[in-house]
Amino acid sequence: MQTLVIYDIVDDRLRTKISETCKDYGLQRIQYSAFLGDLNRNRREELQQRLKRLLGKKEGNIQIYPLCDKDVALRVEIQYKPPPPRE
Repeated sequence: MQTLVIYDIVDDRLRTKISETCKDYGLQRIQYSAFLGDLNRNRREELQQRLKRLLGKKEGNIQIYPLCDKDVALRVEIQYKPPPPRE
């Protein structure tokens, strides 16, 4: 099942640890503070416990969403990249 992890962490060092942990679990960064990837229930629960320990009593918010493949297939990405400046 696909898993979406989003977070809002104030501390730079902790934010880096959270992102590295998401990468350790094979999640791909889809935005600065958002990761998506395939995790089974056990791996998702393991990730949840690890992130909870990392956050501890520090200020922050981490949200983990299990998503079915059908919902992920309905995802829409809207992106704009400005053209390079003219010389």
